[in-house]
Amino acid sequence: MTRPARALDDARSDGPARDTDDAARETAGAARDPVGPGSRPLADPPTARVAALLERRLEAGGRFFAAEADRTAALCHRMAERFARGGRLVALGRSAAARSDARHVAVEFVHPVIVGKRALPALGLAAEGGPLDLQADLLLEPDDIVIGFGLDGSRDEDAERQPTDADAHGTLRAGQAADAAETRRALDIATGRGCLAIDYGGGDAEWSFGVPSSDPFVRQEIAETHYHLLWELVHVFFEHRGLLEGRTARTPHDPGDSRFLYPFLGERESDLDAVLGDVRASVVMKAEEVDALRRQTLEDGAGTLVAAAADLRDRFERGATLLAFGNGGSATDAMDVVADLRLPPHGWPSRPALDLTADSAILSAIANDIGTDALFSRQIIAYGREGDVALALSTSGDSRNVIRALEEARKRGLSTLAFVGYDGGRVAAEGLADHIVVTRSEHIPRIQEAQASAVHVLRELVEREADPAVRGERS
Repeated sequence: MTRPARALDDARSDGPARDTDDAARETAGAARDPVGPGSRPLADPPTARVAALLERRLEAGGRFFAAEADRTAALCHRMAERFARGGRLVALGRSAAARSDARHVAVEFVHPVIVGKRALPALGLAAEGGPLDLQADLLLEPDDIVIGFGLDGSRDEDAERQPTDADAHGTLRAGQAADAAETRRALDIATGRGCLAIDYGGGDAEWSFGVPSSDPFVRQEIAETHYHLLWELVHVFFEHRGLLEGRTARTPHDPGDSRFLYPFLGERESDLDAVLGDVRASVVMKAEEVDALRRQTLEDGAGTLVAAAADLRDRFERGATLLAFGNGGSATDAMDVVADLRLPPHGWPSRPALDLTADSAILSAIANDIGTDALFSRQIIAYGREGDVALALSTSGDSRNVIRALEEARKRGLSTLAFVGYDGGRVAAEGLADHIVVTRSEHIPRIQEAQASAVHVLRELVEREADPAVRGERS
């Protein structure tokens, strides 16, 4: 089986990947039989905590996708109809964490990393553009698809766990409630205009998907998997013009040698139920694949995550700042890392962090005047101080701007962490970071989903091993 070429030169993404179920089954099989020096029973207290956090994710994900597979298939069909009529996907994110999801879903649709997927129009609207309801009023069109993120940020169960006598956290809760209210107003505008509206809990959208967990990290991870599946599977319906409202049927698509991968591509143009059934089965299978990959990542990486958390905690206590970076979808994951450090849940202390993907003026200036290889290393030179932490995200482990930034960070005395996919690429082969977590897959969306879990577990370990008062497990 041919390994896809990695994009070493493209600063926007980490390269193309196969969207084939046999490749995904290979990933799932490898995850069930993890290999490497980090693979061991999770028995000692810190790694046992990683095991407990893993099981929380597997349980919630299993329940969610079993319950929502039918609706997800139907939603992919409805989205395909909207795109076929010229509609766009518009993602809304008001809070820092919600902004990362809005940016993530937009980049996936506009810049597909799977060979053969078409680019689809998508916008990410966030707080820097002004109030979301104002932006929605100005920009939304009737055939658009609108996803609202951050509607569950002020749930009662989260607020109850935060100290009532801490003004900072009281302010944070009030800000979360205001963000959610603004996003709801934007979704109301979308619905009134005839848009197809989607949210991940806390809203009243026609397509609302509530994740069965009180853990905001788990909710975000499952939502990310779900919108990746929407992006992957909406394309199925473009192969069946006769199943799209107002479109003309054509000769049924012949998938040729790929028939065993996606047999529904050869179905009759009028057989909507059969296509929906196969898309539903694909949803369930892909959800099982990411569960297996989360298990591989967290079991193999448990010791690394525990050691990295101890290092991070020690450095934060001595005044360090974390600098996060990545390309494309990994850039949005860097946004999420910084959001979770600055504005954490559960009354945890805020930690200093910088997002090196955030400033478009700096990024475009460096790319134009020097080249994309220097996007992050130049900022490490500007901001990094001895004792700080550089955290890199890369699905390939081979992105040149990530490698140069890690090299520069080491020269300047920063601690280095890397979350990488495939076989770890150059980052793992050459030991370019002090702590390296490898997600062993070649399928970029699944890598990103497992990396999101690993980064969230790291964030939790930093605080829960620091303070015995918060070591109790959440539901």
